[in-house]
Amino acid sequence: MKRILLIHTGGTLGMAGLRPRVLKPAAFFKLLKERIPELSGLASFELELFSNIDSSEMQPEIWSALAKRLYARLKHFDGAVVTHGTDTLAYTAAALSFMLPGLDKPVVLTGAQRPLREVRSDARLNLIDAVTAALQGPQEVTVCFDSRLYRGNRVRKVSVSEYDAFDSPNFPPLGVLGVETRFEKGWHAKGPFKLKAEIEPAVFLLKVFPGLNPEWLSSLLPKLKGLVVEAHGAGNFPVSKKWGRSLEGVFAQAYQLGIPVAVASQAHRNGVDLSLYEAGQAALAHGAMSAADMTSSCALVKLMHGLAHFENPAALRRYFVANSAGERG
Repeated sequence: MKRILLIHTGGTLGMAGLRPRVLKPAAFFKLLKERIPELSGLASFELELFSNIDSSEMQPEIWSALAKRLYARLKHFDGAVVTHGTDTLAYTAAALSFMLPGLDKPVVLTGAQRPLREVRSDARLNLIDAVTAALQGPQEVTVCFDSRLYRGNRVRKVSVSEYDAFDSPNFPPLGVLGVETRFEKGWHAKGPFKLKAEIEPAVFLLKVFPGLNPEWLSSLLPKLKGLVVEAHGAGNFPVSKKWGRSLEGVFAQAYQLGIPVAVASQAHRNGVDLSLYEAGQAALAHGAMSAADMTSSCALVKLMHGLAHFENPAALRRYFVANSAGERG
């Protein structure tokens, strides 16, 4: 039988207690064997408790440790499944896609909206589907949820209470797991499998909104190593001087301080084109980078990763605007 590494990081899937009781981490592997004994018929498993935390406690340093663990252990397995809380799952999936370049085996992240102990839990099917994807699916970091397989750095959480909790607005699913399973070839990795686990967490995600006062940011910028601006539409933000809220000065200050700035879109579909409007052109004039159709979470993680690996600004720019792991069109 093929061998699958199953790593548990925590989250709702493995928690104890029935609602409305507070959910708490449980003895996950005992629970797994009780609730899904048929998993042993799909593959030979090695279960590893990496962490047992709510995903709101996930941090960049944990991404690095998880990437190192996967890199060290994947050579002994045919694929890996990582169970994870849903709230920050998209961040972790994006981080792993950049930290494990040249990945030549499937690494599938999954979770659940209800704990495995509950009668109407989605955890059982999600786990079975994730294992199936780790056995048959594309050799990249993916997210398996509600019988769909998505590219890991393309997903966003879109629902709190429905089972179809994830979507990939700008990239089609890599697999559908119904009566029959169908998988696409996926990302073609370039070069040998490597580990690039370093991360620079001193990056801020700024959501543009009407009334945002740029003065609030002047004292924040010197403390940052990078900034992602989640702008309106194709990369718009206020530039008019009428109300004293033009954000052009923020881009100018960041440029003077040598702080790289990336512009992502608040819109779920399509992406940023900084050449279209006055605001985008002003951002470009101050050295801003377009996140194109990347999700804001992916742009944030990629900038964190790039800062840790490229000291030269030009090299960082080339890395950020390139399609490194299928994250942008």
